[in-house]
Amino acid sequence: MPKGMKNMRTLLLMIFAALSLSVSAQTITLNGNVKDTTGEPIIGASIVEKGNTTNGTITDLDGNFSLKVPANATVVISYIGMKTQEIAIKGKSKIDVTLSDDAKALDEVVVIGYGTAKRKDITGSVASVNSETLAAIPVASATEALQGKMAGVQITTTEGSPDAQMSIRVRGGGSITQSNEPLFIVDGFPVESISDIPPTDIESIDVLKDASSTAIYGARGANGVIIVTTKSGKEGKVSVSYNAYYAWKKVAKTLDVLSASDYTKWQYELAQLTNKNDDYIKYFGNYQDLDMYDNVATNDWQDLTFGRTGHSFNHNLSINGGSDKFKYSFSYSHIDDKAIMQMSDYARDNLNLKLNHKPLKNVSLDFSARFSKTKINGGGSNDANSSLNTDKRLKYSLLYTPYPVPGISDALNADEEDANSLLINPLISLRDNDTRKERINYNLAGSITWEIIKDLKLKAEVGYDDYRNNADRYYGVTTYYVRNNVDDEDKSKPAISFTRGTRTAFRSTNTLSYDFKKFFKNNKNHLNLLAGQEYIVTRERELRNVVHGFPTEYTADDCINYSTKGNPYEVTNYGYPDDVLFSFFGRANYDFDSKYLFSATFRADGSSKFAKGNQWGFFPSAAVAWRISSESFMENTKNWLDDLKLRFSYGTAGNNNIPSGQISQLYELNKTPWINGVNSYIAPSKYMANSDLTWETTITRNVGLDFTTLGGRLSGTIEGYWNNTKDLLIMFPTSGTGYNYQYRNMGETENKGLEASVNWVAVDKKNFGLSIGANISFNKNKIKSLGSLQKLTNEQAQSYWASTEIGQDFLPEVGGSVGKMYGYVSAGRYEVSDFESYDATTDTWTLKKDVNKSSAVGTARPGMMKLKDLDNSGDANGEKDKTIIGDANPLHTGGFNINARLYGFDLAANFTWSYGNDIYNANKIETTSTSKYLYRNMTSEMSAAKRWTNIDGNGNLVTDMNQLAQMNENTTMWSPYMSKFVFSDWAVEDGSYLRLSTLTLGYTLPAHLTKKVGINNLRFYVTGYNLFCITGYSGYDPEVSTCRRNGSQLTPGVDYSAYPKSRQFVIGLNLNF
Repeated sequence: MPKGMKNMRTLLLMIFAALSLSVSAQTITLNGNVKDTTGEPIIGASIVEKGNTTNGTITDLDGNFSLKVPANATVVISYIGMKTQEIAIKGKSKIDVTLSDDAKALDEVVVIGYGTAKRKDITGSVASVNSETLAAIPVASATEALQGKMAGVQITTTEGSPDAQMSIRVRGGGSITQSNEPLFIVDGFPVESISDIPPTDIESIDVLKDASSTAIYGARGANGVIIVTTKSGKEGKVSVSYNAYYAWKKVAKTLDVLSASDYTKWQYELAQLTNKNDDYIKYFGNYQDLDMYDNVATNDWQDLTFGRTGHSFNHNLSINGGSDKFKYSFSYSHIDDKAIMQMSDYARDNLNLKLNHKPLKNVSLDFSARFSKTKINGGGSNDANSSLNTDKRLKYSLLYTPYPVPGISDALNADEEDANSLLINPLISLRDNDTRKERINYNLAGSITWEIIKDLKLKAEVGYDDYRNNADRYYGVTTYYVRNNVDDEDKSKPAISFTRGTRTAFRSTNTLSYDFKKFFKNNKNHLNLLAGQEYIVTRERELRNVVHGFPTEYTADDCINYSTKGNPYEVTNYGYPDDVLFSFFGRANYDFDSKYLFSATFRADGSSKFAKGNQWGFFPSAAVAWRISSESFMENTKNWLDDLKLRFSYGTAGNNNIPSGQISQLYELNKTPWINGVNSYIAPSKYMANSDLTWETTITRNVGLDFTTLGGRLSGTIEGYWNNTKDLLIMFPTSGTGYNYQYRNMGETENKGLEASVNWVAVDKKNFGLSIGANISFNKNKIKSLGSLQKLTNEQAQSYWASTEIGQDFLPEVGGSVGKMYGYVSAGRYEVSDFESYDATTDTWTLKKDVNKSSAVGTARPGMMKLKDLDNSGDANGEKDKTIIGDANPLHTGGFNINARLYGFDLAANFTWSYGNDIYNANKIETTSTSKYLYRNMTSEMSAAKRWTNIDGNGNLVTDMNQLAQMNENTTMWSPYMSKFVFSDWAVEDGSYLRLSTLTLGYTLPAHLTKKVGINNLRFYVTGYNLFCITGYSGYDPEVSTCRRNGSQLTPGVDYSAYPKSRQFVIGLNLNF
């Protein structure tokens, strides 16, 4: 070829290459329309250039969009609830797109422990809540947002304080005396609680309920596992979100107490019955002057104590973004809550940072840092180790004199009390029981993931958690502690205690996983293996310093700020042995054509809490699933049935949830004035060592059926389970040994249950939609064995703060269940017709021969409470006359929600319920009985129109049998005059309820308006909390369990001086730009 021709060819090739590059680099304006399968335009659909997430737009009100892109680009079109599409432009300037419904529940990714899986491939029992659900309810705690959302997960608010403890039970729990709280995992790190994590920081919450799911956590998974994944950075331009709300609240319910006139008449009658008429005249005047009390102004102590308008202000700012190499997420949250009780408030600050960096294609680095600081002042504090939070404040607000009585009370400024009443002004009690608490938590974690070869990944993680709990407690001159528990020279002088607790934990986890994709010639076989090792060490320390003898005029602030002005009394330093857990674990997941699925898990845990020979626990599990909908014989259902899967699982999980140091005898430094004035001495701790302790083990069996139909519009799960917990770790009383208790492995419990949940998208159009979700759970608990015992002595559950020994009012026995209430059966009251005669000389009433005595209440007289004589001994008194009179366990619990949207408006209602559980109303006993106390007020059950009376209209004590019977023929209640508090079935009430937990109405401004000012989304909303509660319970609120507030598992369902719940109203906004 001539040289000139070669040159010409080269030139032409260069020209064509240049033209080609020019065309490929050409930018065009792409116009289009996006609609759904019904032909309705989709508003707000996302159109993004693939590979360049900073270049994108959304559709307008008519579903139209316009976007400048390279002529050879590919665009990604997506919308929530629709299947995402990718379209290659190939030089086109206009496209029309139709998006179809996405049965997204099948492809949803859930966290299963050291990994993730698609929901459709899950073989175990897992319930999930996503960030959208959590964000829809403006609450301070993620636990609150979970109430009523998941089958098999019962969440109870123990009381109404701003920092109230949330009791969480996954399928009932198997332990008797130890905690049944699930294991909490936040971004891979085990934590004590998730109450200090803002819901706005959470991406998802997954609850593992059966052993095939929890066994990967071995020793810590027996009570279920709650896995929290916080939000991470996402590829794309910077996204800034600001969420804020303001709430105001009032107490939801108060109890009626006696009027001034009723109170005074009762005090007169009590004075007559106790021969203290002179005292009555001294304090109240003559009976003939009772009319003066008809119009006396009274103090509403409930309103003065709990009646203020509380408010809460919550802010959350989050920044999210990144590229394919580096992603980041940062958030700051602050909540300030002034509670309904005087001198009670709560504040919390949270910082959360997550970073992801890919320095190499096969290497990924992750780092996270979390910080929270919580301050609680006053009686709003939630202290699992103290019963002194709100007991006296609520109690006194009901029992304190309704008007000032010179010598007993002095309006709002009384520091005096009558020795016969043991009453203290509720506001003085608030002042003298001041508590300042502070919780600080730091959590740092980092990991490196290395894909050694394709699909073979090695991940190394380390983490450090530092938790500090500080508590300053002020004991004023009216407190029981100052009057009874201090040295004589410091009695009646203020005291303080300082407690500084720390808990640190270090975690190192290494996992190796391999997805065997290339080993199979077809795409029907899928196998994934995971192997790992983990090391966790936890250390706890506590320092307590007590100072007595401050000047009487010192306030709480004075004592805390000038602690050197008091007399040092006691310094106690507790150091517990380190809790070390060393583990190996593995998991295999296999499926054939996503039709037949199999999962096997094994974990070996070595714990320092057990002696050599018992340290290691081994926890295997297996699960299989069958996707029936994929079978050929189901071909005719393809047009309406998206998924039908049957699951079976069997496995074991462990529990070592006892204090460290139980295998060897510990000693402690004590101080007492009773041993020859010795200031301090070393003595064995109250627990007897037991080197034979071993693992508590839970065996679970689970069968489940998952279904999804109608393109994902209708989905649900039905499950049944049967769990046995063996070798229970129980606190065994060791009376006569010099020790209080010894931890032993003894006994077995059983939990059986059924769960069902369903979600239905009834309508899903462009401008309107309606969806409904519901769940229900049944659980039956049974104590199958208690070792050599038939019933468990309940001494550790005794409550010195209660009106009765509440611990003895519950009976954990073989064949029964935890939560069975044990007491007398009420037979009404003694009528005059029950007596032969009255002897005025001895003031004695003689019962007829066929009428039993009720000496458990006191000496029988007309109008006294009457009990049934169950053993026919002639006297209702003692264990043989007690029986099971209540059960704190509900027959079923659940919740349902309704969500609707219409032209930018959204409405969400969340309901929760409990049915069939009983409540031990201890308040009712104390506020309707005198016991040995005078001058106390009572609740309206004992008003003059309802109760038995022994006084006629002239103030005379009536003993004539006919006159006494006639005076009380229209009354129904017994006389509150009795020598002791008695627990009978009268104080057991049905605790069933249906509550409208939250009702939210929101409005999102149209995108075409907000886009003009650079705002992606702007929503305003109003929310009401606890708007109504349908219940037959007479107390403040049926959702209560104050003994669990103090750590007792044996006494659920008790209502004694619980901080009242409030009714809240919220206004807020969600802003994204």
